[in-house]
Amino acid sequence: MPPSTLLLQSRLSAPKEAAVNYLTFMDPAKESLEGLLFLLLRFSSASPPPLAMHHGGGGGAIRVLNVAEKPSVAKSVAEILSRPSGGMRSREGRSRYNRVFEFDYSIGGRACHMLVTSVTGHLMELEFDDRFRRWHSCDPADLFHAPVRKSVPQDKQDIKRTLEEEARKCQWLVLWLDCDREGENIAYEVIDICAGANSRLNIWRARFSALIDREIHEAVQHLDRPNKLFADAVDARQEIDLRIGASFTRFQTVLLKDAFVLDDTGDDRNIILSYGPCQFPTLGFIVERFWEIQAHEPEEFWTINCSHTSDEGTASFGWIRGHLFDYSSAVVIYEMCVKEPMATVQNVRNQEKLKYPPYPLSTIELQKRASRYFRMSSEHTMKVAEELYQAGFISYPRTETDNFSPNIDLHSIVHEQVAHPNWGIYAQRLLDPEARLWRNPSNGGHDDKAHPPIHPTKFSAGETNWTDNHKRLYELVVRHFLAFCSQPAVGAETTVEINIAGEQFNASGRVVLAKNYLDVYRFDSWGGTLLPTYIIGQQFVPTTLTLDSGVTRPPPLLAEADLLSCMDKAGIGTDATMHDHIKKLLDRCYATKNANTRFSPTNLGEALVMGYNEMGYELWKPYLRSMMEADMKSVSIGTKSKSEVLENCLQQMKACFLDARANKVKLFDAMGTFFARSSRPVNETQNVETVRPCAACNESEMFLKQRPCRNAVWLPRSLSEAAVTDQVCPTCAPGPVYKIQFKFRRRDIPPNFDVDHLGCIGGCDDILKELMEISRFGSHSQTATPARNPNQTASGVRQGSSRQDLHTSFHPAGQFTNGQTPVVNPQGFRSTHTQSSGNASGQVHCTSCGEPCVLRTANTEANRGRKFYKCQDPSCGFFAWEDDVENSAPRGRGGRGRRGRSSSRQSSESASAGRRGGTQGRGRRGRGRNADGMMFVAATGEPVHGSCFICGDPTHFANVCPNRGR
Repeated sequence: MPPSTLLLQSRLSAPKEAAVNYLTFMDPAKESLEGLLFLLLRFSSASPPPLAMHHGGGGGAIRVLNVAEKPSVAKSVAEILSRPSGGMRSREGRSRYNRVFEFDYSIGGRACHMLVTSVTGHLMELEFDDRFRRWHSCDPADLFHAPVRKSVPQDKQDIKRTLEEEARKCQWLVLWLDCDREGENIAYEVIDICAGANSRLNIWRARFSALIDREIHEAVQHLDRPNKLFADAVDARQEIDLRIGASFTRFQTVLLKDAFVLDDTGDDRNIILSYGPCQFPTLGFIVERFWEIQAHEPEEFWTINCSHTSDEGTASFGWIRGHLFDYSSAVVIYEMCVKEPMATVQNVRNQEKLKYPPYPLSTIELQKRASRYFRMSSEHTMKVAEELYQAGFISYPRTETDNFSPNIDLHSIVHEQVAHPNWGIYAQRLLDPEARLWRNPSNGGHDDKAHPPIHPTKFSAGETNWTDNHKRLYELVVRHFLAFCSQPAVGAETTVEINIAGEQFNASGRVVLAKNYLDVYRFDSWGGTLLPTYIIGQQFVPTTLTLDSGVTRPPPLLAEADLLSCMDKAGIGTDATMHDHIKKLLDRCYATKNANTRFSPTNLGEALVMGYNEMGYELWKPYLRSMMEADMKSVSIGTKSKSEVLENCLQQMKACFLDARANKVKLFDAMGTFFARSSRPVNETQNVETVRPCAACNESEMFLKQRPCRNAVWLPRSLSEAAVTDQVCPTCAPGPVYKIQFKFRRRDIPPNFDVDHLGCIGGCDDILKELMEISRFGSHSQTATPARNPNQTASGVRQGSSRQDLHTSFHPAGQFTNGQTPVVNPQGFRSTHTQSSGNASGQVHCTSCGEPCVLRTANTEANRGRKFYKCQDPSCGFFAWEDDVENSAPRGRGGRGRRGRSSSRQSSESASAGRRGGTQGRGRRGRGRNADGMMFVAATGEPVHGSCFICGDPTHFANVCPNRGR
């Protein structure tokens, strides 16, 4: 076919073609001038004049059907467009909530009779065919390929009839839906209905970002075509979410709902354990942070602080190391500073600092800042923002863009705020060239090509029907806009570095020279302290010099702003849907939110994530969904087709589903960790062996498991087999406590113990307790310990650290409280060593490998000074106390004691390493045996090998080095 036959048909000839294609092949004899004109304009990226596209109607007015996404938007559009001519009429449609507004208007100089009506969001729903909609009608795996259809539900049939009736009487259809992917998809739903009633409709798209006169008139005079690629991307997402969500939801609900008493959800008989491809990764962020908090073990650290007071004020200097985890090292360094307390100023830096205003406001940033400043939920923030937008006070609140087009007149927007009683004076200064306060906004680097950043569109000093949240959000939008059009704040920052006995300390001070944008953006602060004057080489004695202690703290629970950031970075959801995913977690009782807008998982949410995690599938991680979202974007820009994305994604997720179902016992076990078994009959049950009631709550049952749970009795790694018997312990309570038949590995237990042992984990079995001690099976507790410690605070920090109150103070000029040098607990400087018995091979041999053992001395609090034999092979687990061997009964407690203090050798080498720029903090262990054949051992009795940090000699350590101090 010759190129001249390829034309862009302006009049759509069939409903499906109207929704999909504008390019059709035409007979050359029917080519029209206006069709050629439109083709040229379309491919030159210019918006065609609407008049050039008019077909039919002769010289009379064109009847134009305008469809908005909501009734309130339809009313605002009609009021704005009818204002010049007046005479707007209103009548009811088939739906009493979606009225029809009529008035006359001129588009491109041609008279038009405008009819404006609306839908209420999506007009159609995607659903399975009837035979797949009942839960037990098919295998859930069949839902990955079951037929689906998109149709108008019964409650929206009246809206459909209104559109059909009005479309039959019109020549044009102008779509005023929201200008994002979701709005484009709704637009094609409207096209499908209207073009089905009138195939000769000329279909146009109005693109706007604010319900204000300028934007609406601009949109109707520069009409565009709908974007089918955007609609396809949403269609793909809807189908993927429907198939994945329905299959996994049916699977886990049928499996778990009747098997357990789900006390988190109230009426657990009607609960649906839903799964959503966006909802579940969002829950994963919450659970992962919660697990991180639960796994945190507070660790004590020490830091040195000093201050200096002069006539100009007080300067507080912080230790440049930050802190050390080794008590002895910190004490050694502190004593060095006490003995030589003279401080020398080594460096003084003065420099100008700038604090820049924020980028223009996107949807995610609006939600985060509203949560942080006002503690408004993301869902409520979007609700209020939508109401402000529909009333014409702010621009469209769903946008990923954080930079302004150069075509937007920012000065006119600022000028509208000059009359405001609170920020009007600042707006006037901003417009004054002599004030030199104006600065073109920075480019945040994101542009969705649909809407500008959120900004004020109309002045208001506060409407009578506004709530406090309406006022707060409007104020945030206005102040944010004025701020990013302003110069950054300017400050002068001074940093002073001092040296005390080779240790570095510094202090910083700042004074704000020009607040600039901070004058209007009250949500930001930038303070600082003013330092006294110091010069390089100046010396002084600190007023105070203290050794302070503290404990490491876990991260806090995720706040809503943090959760939104996690979702945004991982590509979970869109700016228009993220708040919905968060709300769904709360509605499904998968998570809770406290008064500080911080989230924690419920038992149900944690159990579901734990179950899938045990399977090895990271369905609760964001990776799969972020790849799906990337595919949706590829569809929207045309680099991938909808069918390609659907096929690849559903094939991958079906494989995950089949594997998850094959490993459903993991999900069942995870639920059993948190919930009591139900007496109701279940569709699918697992054979779980009950051992005893939980000793912590006396309600739930405890099961034999290989992986950790919230209430666990940790069994030794030396076990090769364990099976629950039907024998009940007559002693332990609460009962019944069933005995377990254990089988140990011979190489991991002393020779006088049997490898087969019928034991009780209730606490009465002394042999089992000794075997558990001897096997030294890691760092887990040997008793049932709840994961949620009742002595923990809400943030998971344990209270009452044994050394949290340590505070050693230095007083200048030798004036100590007792007139003496501070005394340090000598326990912190204990060096422990023992004669190696590697040559005494005739005494004790390892029962596993037969090699001769070495004799060592324990340094734990419980067994300090007690000698024991251990195999020379570090990987071997053989262990025996010396006194037990002498009594021919090597049975006793293993060398697993509490952590003691580090030795003085460790502290000294840490201190010397710090002075030489070596590793700081927790300290490094030395290496090597000394000249007397003595070997240092750690608190657990393990040998510590190494050499002197100062001279490198392996025969001694730094604390006794003859070269120390040279």
